[in-house]
Amino acid sequence: MPTFTAMTTLSGKDRAEALGLAVENLVPEPAGVGVFEIEDDSGLWEVACYFTESPDDTGLALLAAAHDAKPFAISELPETDWVAKVRRELTPVEAGRFFVYGSHDADKVPATCEPLLIEAAMAFGTGHHGTTLGCLRALDRLANDGFTGRNVVDIGCGTAVLAMAAARIWPDTVLASDIDAVAVEVAEANVAANDLQGRVRCLEATGFDHPELQAAAPFDLVFANILKGPLIALAPDVAKNTGPDAKVILSGILNEQADEVILVYSRFGINLTHREEIGEWTTLTLVNNN
Repeated sequence: MPTFTAMTTLSGKDRAEALGLAVENLVPEPAGVGVFEIEDDSGLWEVACYFTESPDDTGLALLAAAHDAKPFAISELPETDWVAKVRRELTPVEAGRFFVYGSHDADKVPATCEPLLIEAAMAFGTGHHGTTLGCLRALDRLANDGFTGRNVVDIGCGTAVLAMAAARIWPDTVLASDIDAVAVEVAEANVAANDLQGRVRCLEATGFDHPELQAAAPFDLVFANILKGPLIALAPDVAKNTGPDAKVILSGILNEQADEVILVYSRFGINLTHREEIGEWTTLTLVNNN
């Protein structure tokens, strides 16, 4: 079955969301519509639509004009077995002591490593992206330097790969939370696949806003691999929910955004100890000096 995409950009969250709602009323209707902020400080938002039959290009053009958006770029995608493609292209990732792999590469797991199984279908958070890889390397550095996490939380956990990595090397239960219910289900499935039930607890929460997270604070290590905007908004809560000398590993930050994130966290007494660039992404390791 052919799949079609239609994408445009415009300024302003409200206008983008209004356009997204309007597109849903087209005939044929889209199979899905996404509205996303473009994280490049441009103030632009992207509206992306997916169709299982050829979309009404005239209707899309009229909607774009009515909402002062750029004309929709419409493309037909070739039929692809995406899981098979990912399996071919995603080779295992080594990040210090950690080895992230799919079950199709189970025969490649070294005897001396901390293995983390993430299936190819769960591609975001496999360790191939510079943000996840950077966080795993940061965790490995902390452990090599003698740090032991006794109260660890992964905010915006996605696949829970970072929470599972911490649980692999330290004995205490790690908390993992995500704002998205589907992500929490994925995280729980990954925890089970890695035999870490009871070691990693997955919660649906916005930031630290959950009774279990509040009861567990203060944390001595916080992961937050999300995006610049949410990371900046999270800074006061990170300060509030960590104790003196707590470590904070942040990613999801474009290289040119890193200095701003560092500055915001420093205002809350959380200061940079290490930064690493992998491709266009930066990972920051900080310490609570309060």
